[in-house]
Amino acid sequence: MQILENKNIRLRALEPTDLKLLYEWENNSTIWEVSNTLKPFSLFVLKQYLESSHLDIFETKQLRLVIELKDTSKAVGLIDLFDFDPFHRHAGVGVLIHNKENQQKGYASEALQSLCNYAFSVLKLHQLYCNITSDNESSLHLFKNQGFEISGLKKDWINTANGWKDEYLLQKINVTNF
Repeated sequence: MQILENKNIRLRALEPTDLKLLYEWENNSTIWEVSNTLKPFSLFVLKQYLESSHLDIFETKQLRLVIELKDTSKAVGLIDLFDFDPFHRHAGVGVLIHNKENQQKGYASEALQSLCNYAFSVLKLHQLYCNITSDNESSLHLFKNQGFEISGLKKDWINTANGWKDEYLLQKINVTNF
């Protein structure tokens, strides 16, 4: 099995054919709260993003991969490394499984496991981190099950239409990689 594959999914690079998919997912205002998005993205901006997605993570400080089902090649989500810091050897992680019918099937768990393996073995990172609102129990469960630990709480960190939310900082430290 390849490093960016698991039992049911594979992580692959963005393709030009993903433009409509990115447009739909990035402009879904129901997830803007967790992605820190304040406005929609145009097709033009997303096309430019796709055109530069071939650049190296050391240059762009980020990596976005499509979560694809191995048996059908259907894209079910995205997983990101962001704020990549090669000197301090850490990066942030974000994951999105789009559409309710694809959630709670283990795809995010498999994708996160594959991404962690890649980050630690190929990129030689020392740690990964994520930020999750305190009411996002499914994401907290996902990351804790993959070895992330809560290392802090940021009170009233996220301003939402319904008021302020606390946000947890979680970290996964690779103790075998010095």
